[in-house]
Amino acid sequence: MLKQIVSIALYTLLEALRNRLSWLVLVVALLGIGLSGFLNELALTESQQTQVALLAAFYRFAAAFLLATFVVTSMVREFNDKGLELLLSLSLPRAAYLLGKLAGFACLAVLPAILFGLLTLFFSSTEQSALWTISLICELWIVAAFSMLCVLSFNQIMAALSATMGFYLLARSINALQFIATEAQLDSSTSQQFMAMVMKGISAVIPHLDTFTKTEWLVYQTGHFSDLQNILLQSLICISLLLGAALFDLYRKNI
Repeated sequence: MLKQIVSIALYTLLEALRNRLSWLVLVVALLGIGLSGFLNELALTESQQTQVALLAAFYRFAAAFLLATFVVTSMVREFNDKGLELLLSLSLPRAAYLLGKLAGFACLAVLPAILFGLLTLFFSSTEQSALWTISLICELWIVAAFSMLCVLSFNQIMAALSATMGFYLLARSINALQFIATEAQLDSSTSQQFMAMVMKGISAVIPHLDTFTKTEWLVYQTGHFSDLQNILLQSLICISLLLGAALFDLYRKNI
């Protein structure tokens, strides 16, 4: 089974390279440098801090969007071309297929994360850039796992991609949601109390991506490798749950 997983992972990574995704990542990297440099000239104060903050935010969102787009389009195209049916007609367990795809996407996520992390070395220390890069890799792995689950659930590009980006933006703003929930508890109205309960429930079931890949690590050098303990733990739990849900969805399908 391990050999099958590795073969599918290599095929997935090769597909990304053939689709020239690496060139698109390179274009995004150059675009980020150009935009941050332009905004650096416009800033009146703390120009370097502004440049680093905008560059980090741009790279983080671009990496998540590019990876989610590739995962969704690749798997939907495979479903439409009956490639999945052909693979599963062989002596290939469905778990091996899904684990192989996830491993391939995980390897793919490392490429833009490392490239973008290397570019941050021009503005930040090696330690902070390394911490930011490792955290970005974990964040992208969660995005890849959720994208796979959405593809298996919706089987449509727009629906799966919209759900993935909605999940990502929600997870990135979870700290703000918790603050709103705390403030809403001070209101005695039923609607505000209900909203507070809903937001607390949401914050309990989704990963706190606002603690991942913090821009302040690069801007103010405040990151510590001890922060990775919480990030790695959240990533492990979240990916395991998403993979379990995806396996359940795949095994119940009649293919």
